[in-house]
Amino acid sequence: MTPFLPPEWLPLVFAGLMAAAILAYVVLDGFDLGVGILLPGAAGEAERDRMVAAIGPFWDANETWLVLGVGLLLVAFPAAHGMVLTELYLPVALMLIALTFRGVAFEFRAKAADARGKRRWDAAFFGGSLLAALSQGWMLGRYVLGFDPSPAAQGFAAMCAAGLAIAYVFIGAAWLVWRTEGALQRRAIGWARAAIWPMGLGILLVSAVTPLVSERIFRRWFDVPEVLLLAPLPLATAALLFGIAALLRHMPLPGDALRRVPFWGAVGLFCLFFAGLAWSFFPYVVPERLTIWEAASAPESLTIILLGALFVLPVILAYTVVAWRVFGGKAKALTYH
Repeated sequence: MTPFLPPEWLPLVFAGLMAAAILAYVVLDGFDLGVGILLPGAAGEAERDRMVAAIGPFWDANETWLVLGVGLLLVAFPAAHGMVLTELYLPVALMLIALTFRGVAFEFRAKAADARGKRRWDAAFFGGSLLAALSQGWMLGRYVLGFDPSPAAQGFAAMCAAGLAIAYVFIGAAWLVWRTEGALQRRAIGWARAAIWPMGLGILLVSAVTPLVSERIFRRWFDVPEVLLLAPLPLATAALLFGIAALLRHMPLPGDALRRVPFWGAVGLFCLFFAGLAWSFFPYVVPERLTIWEAASAPESLTIILLGALFVLPVILAYTVVAWRVFGGKAKALTYH
């Protein structure tokens, strides 16, 4: 099929689509993984049910973005897919096992014959959520350092694993601040207060290490005029961190005012962090080894794939928007009927 875009543009388009899908996954599945990690902190079965109800209509669809992002990597950048999956085979396998176990636990907790059985499935849901978050953070750390096998790089990956899990806890707590009320909302505010500064430290450490990966990335951040153009990224990140922390100190507010702000602030932090990583590594899809043009499929293949993506992407977006509109507002009592 004859490309309807210039061939040199097609890898850029697919890189943008893949980045958007991965960011959407991290934000959307991030909050429900965070809620899963927080589940043992609930005061009792009623609070755990309310937490599950707060993510119930969304968690399933949120994982669709992961399928889309990995699918685009496979079909649009097959050489990169092979290199990345070779390096990350074990954490990817652990993540998939965790997500599967989590889905099973979500369904089977409703079928438990007694409270003890339900608690076991709640523990499984927590374990799957935590393992998935840690696996994704480990993959981030390995990717940032270009799959360096040294012990120091492994330590950095472990730090990223813990940092991403904390970030998911924060956005999950912020989601509960928005979607719950009463004692559970107050508990969620406390969780968010406890997580925000460790998350901020993780952002700082990854941001400090990334420019040291290569001389090229260092120049992209600190040469003039790039350093002036990029200054808004760390400044906006710091402003959001301090602003959200200040707001959380005064919540809950009368009339449940500003309940959405911590969540959308967290989304803003995730987007700023992602933008910094994208700027650092572009045009490489495998850091310092393979650019998007070197890894891309043939233009004719990309054209056919793009037609399919232009059909699938609006469907996923529409489903996500409809779910948020239909199931908006505070989480209700959990029922399975």
